[in-house]
Amino acid sequence: MALGPRLDLRQSQSLVMTPQLQQAIKLLALSNLEIEAFVGEALEANPLLDAGEAERENATPSESEITPREDVPADMLIAQGRGEDDRPLDILPETLDIDRDTGDGAGSGGEREQGEWGSATSDGTGTEGPSIDERGSGCLTLTEHLLEQIGPAARTAHEAQIARYLIGQIDDAGYLRSDVHEAALDLGVPADDVAGALAAVQSLDPTGVGARDLAECLALQAREADRYDPCMARLIDNLDLIAKGSFEQLRRMCQVDEEDFADMLAELRSYDPRPGLQFGASDGIAVVPDVLIGSTAEGGWNISLNEATLPRLVINRSYYLELREGLADKESRAWLQEKLGDANWLIKALDQRQKTILKVAAEIVKQQDGFFRRGVTHLRPLTLRTVAEAIEMHESTVSRVTSNKYLHCERGTFELKYFFMSGVGGGADGEGGASSEAVKARIKALTDAEHPKKILSDDSLVDLLKAEGFDLARRTVAKYREAMGIGSSVQRRRAKKMAGIR
Repeated sequence: MALGPRLDLRQSQSLVMTPQLQQAIKLLALSNLEIEAFVGEALEANPLLDAGEAERENATPSESEITPREDVPADMLIAQGRGEDDRPLDILPETLDIDRDTGDGAGSGGEREQGEWGSATSDGTGTEGPSIDERGSGCLTLTEHLLEQIGPAARTAHEAQIARYLIGQIDDAGYLRSDVHEAALDLGVPADDVAGALAAVQSLDPTGVGARDLAECLALQAREADRYDPCMARLIDNLDLIAKGSFEQLRRMCQVDEEDFADMLAELRSYDPRPGLQFGASDGIAVVPDVLIGSTAEGGWNISLNEATLPRLVINRSYYLELREGLADKESRAWLQEKLGDANWLIKALDQRQKTILKVAAEIVKQQDGFFRRGVTHLRPLTLRTVAEAIEMHESTVSRVTSNKYLHCERGTFELKYFFMSGVGGGADGEGGASSEAVKARIKALTDAEHPKKILSDDSLVDLLKAEGFDLARRTVAKYREAMGIGSSVQRRRAKKMAGIR
């Protein structure tokens, strides 16, 4: 066979993604707030686009606009089928009231593990910090609260200036994450001046704020309660022995009898280890739901997009006609026609995005009907493929739709991806059996209810779960237990023994 250069003609087909198709795919993955920012840029770049008003009574039929009430009929978006008990899934354009009581659910959807220290209020312990809604509601932050107090607390203006710098270094839990000597170098002042300013900060409300570690935080609260004697000081200096459950050793070190020791432990556990968490996070980002779910009188579900964050676009036809009449050259007219095409495309792309999100959300509600009615223990295993096949879309589309988007229902606010999880004890494809969240919730309930003298081992948990229909291996139970921060049977026995001493 002769070797040499030659020319061949071949015909083939390939999928070419146009810039508009790439942009449409990008829009699917954006949240409503990100879409709002994107639309703001589009309004600046395209003179033919206008932001539509909430109510357009005089809108003419020739104007193009995004209107879920007109362009998203329920029969096109409703999931084919019904929810549990043959109840309908209704997709309505009305926006629900998202300030209603969130019921018994948590904003994160999971059960929160109790912290090591107890307190009379949930805000003070750090176990249930401010809710999602509270963080975004404009409540007073810890930094703002401290800055309001530092003026009268500081002895001089110089000390107040240093104290304001230190307040800026305090994290949301109330701890100072900066060394005194490093702060002195940064400010160019003597370390003694920084120490004096820190003392002023530590005198502010809430008590314990400005501490550099847990021991200092508890010591500040003990001094405030006039309980910081040498015995309490030794107890606070040996917090690691409390964690290990070495109470007898601690009692001997504190040189007190059992009654006094129990009283000291009770006093210590009443203190707040994270005093700053009773205020809003200084850098918290409000989570705004994209999809709203509400129950109907007939027992079904209303599913709608959060119109408060949805952009509303129209094409300014009168301005377009005015510009077209004033443009004589061919190049300018081509530019104007291009802008008109871009505006029409963006409106249609956003409209299609809304339809797709509602379609996916409706199928999720249909598949997870038990969760919305009875809670996390009724979450079903669900995969992207299951939803994609049900609504006849590609898995990648469903993945993009569920990214960075949140759903608000009576149980709280959840990321859409929260409802997707593999099955435990199911088939090889990850479906069937129970969801991992349901298993975790059941393990949490069993360990919380166990008697201090009858602590459940992992083998006992396996047997109890198997009796309830959860076919799990011991290592799986241990993995889930550790993931939730639940200690081993030995650690739980010690913790409950210490709780009993209180």
